[in-house]
Amino acid sequence: MKVYKAILFCCILNFLCSHLRAQIITIDDTKNAAELVSILTNNSSCLEILNQSVSGNKLTAGKNSYGTFTNNSSNFPFQSGIILSTGNSSDAIGPFIRNEGLETAAWPGDTDLNQILNINSINATVLEFDFIPTTNGISFNYFFASNEYQDDYPCFYSDGFAFLIKEKASTNPYQNLAVIPQTTTTVSSFNIHPKINFKAGCQAKNESYFGQFNNTNNNNSPINFAGQTKVFNAKTNVTPGKTYHIKLVIADDKSYYYDSAIFIEAASFNSAIDLGTDRLLATNSAICFGENYIIDTKLSPSYNYKWYKDGILQSAENNPSYIVTAPGTYKVEVTLSPSSCSATNQIKIEYTPEIILNNSTLTHCNFDGDGKDVFNLTEADDIIKNNNSALSDVTYFENLTDAKTNSNPIPNPTYYTNQSLTQTLIAKVTNSFNCANYAELTLNISNTIPLTPITIITAVETKNFEGNKNSATIKYSGTGNYEFSIDGNLYQNSPVFLNIPAGNYIAYARDKNSCENAVPYPFFILDYPRFFTPNGDGFNDTWTIKNLNQLPPAIITIFDRYGKLLKQFNSQNLNWEGTFNGVTLPSDDYWFNIISDNKEIIRGNFSLKR
Repeated sequence: MKVYKAILFCCILNFLCSHLRAQIITIDDTKNAAELVSILTNNSSCLEILNQSVSGNKLTAGKNSYGTFTNNSSNFPFQSGIILSTGNSSDAIGPFIRNEGLETAAWPGDTDLNQILNINSINATVLEFDFIPTTNGISFNYFFASNEYQDDYPCFYSDGFAFLIKEKASTNPYQNLAVIPQTTTTVSSFNIHPKINFKAGCQAKNESYFGQFNNTNNNNSPINFAGQTKVFNAKTNVTPGKTYHIKLVIADDKSYYYDSAIFIEAASFNSAIDLGTDRLLATNSAICFGENYIIDTKLSPSYNYKWYKDGILQSAENNPSYIVTAPGTYKVEVTLSPSSCSATNQIKIEYTPEIILNNSTLTHCNFDGDGKDVFNLTEADDIIKNNNSALSDVTYFENLTDAKTNSNPIPNPTYYTNQSLTQTLIAKVTNSFNCANYAELTLNISNTIPLTPITIITAVETKNFEGNKNSATIKYSGTGNYEFSIDGNLYQNSPVFLNIPAGNYIAYARDKNSCENAVPYPFFILDYPRFFTPNGDGFNDTWTIKNLNQLPPAIITIFDRYGKLLKQFNSQNLNWEGTFNGVTLPSDDYWFNIISDNKEIIRGNFSLKR
């Protein structure tokens, strides 16, 4: 029997020791409102605290749903702080043991929380107080833990909590600070969880803000909650000297089962300095290369300021604002008078890569003496962009003011007439961060006196009867820097012109350096009509090939779909009315051959429509 008792005692002792080792946090639920707020603010001289109050569970004798915690291990986010719970705060001591929580519905909820979250709350714990800040911001650190991080519960519901703030006695609604950063989404187990595979389960929501599960087998969790979020920083701007009311509240929604709690870090509630958000490349908010950025504390110039760049004191900087000209981490320490409290904050500033552009020049000759010519500004695009395809298209403006305000861009940069003999335009280019840089494009007219033409065009080779694939190639002699045109207005570097409609044209060539131009060379692009309508209305009544009579003689034959010869012409009198031996032919497809004097044969077909 003695042996049995000894063994039983050892087992109990081992269990108790194991349980004590697992109690990574300790909780004191005897603190009053003033003591809780004092721990939260660390009695900061940057805040004046007034009218503290706390309420929660009044039904369990000797137990409160609020208290302070102390951490005995590095596995917990905070060393100490306060806890507000929907159950007894002392029940939050780990490790996790699955339970349904404090089973009572008689403990009331909170009307402000109901309105903010649109829930029907019960079992509310509330800590509230007034404060007067001396800086332009306040912030504190917290995380949310819940026994509703079990099974598939996060897919359907969550307990609710909020950090409500507004100016004292204001009729404006509360602002809730317990939201996911850069959103209005409240922090909860329903809004923050990984993918849930239990039963039907659900997809992850805002998983990057989920901390961990504590309900695994053989767990040694520091708290008695199934899961928890990562640490959040609640913050907002305030006006120094004004009185604000803040209300920290948590409650069950509808059902009292499965408790939750918020853990708030000690000494983290304090006046803060709002320097704005970090300006980072990763968030597409970096400062454009070459621009200045002003970090402004928006505080009184009578305070004492110390500015640091990458940890190095900038001794010459002692103003409420700092002009940033280079990337780095900038920190400010402010000593406020007459309270002599101090506050600090920092911001990281990154810059986008430099957009490297080149100035460029387009020079044209003036052949008619008016000092103007048509420029294709896009010919300078690649030079201006430094052949960087990652940059935007170039937009051209007539002056820098328009370019910087993005006003009055040149609407058709491929057809721009210069306004003076030498004119400077502004080219604007942006990068993927929507940062802009500018370059100059100078337009030059190299002479104002028409010059005597020189003959360099030797021939124009054409491809005809190919619809939208008709083309012309200007043949020339000489070794100058030539440009070419087939309308006398728009010039291009290539002598090949594609997709030319049928018609009469004149080929032009000119030397861009010596301002000499060639004798114009007329040529034709031939094509046949794909249909005709011989209905006697005077329009399109005959089938013919325009300008064919300008070329060497040719024989044209027309056939029906069965190969029957219907008509034969020479190129001088081609004009078919759609008849055979005086008989009107029906609507149908017909075929033709053109046999030139060098025996080249061109074939095609067309339609007769009546």
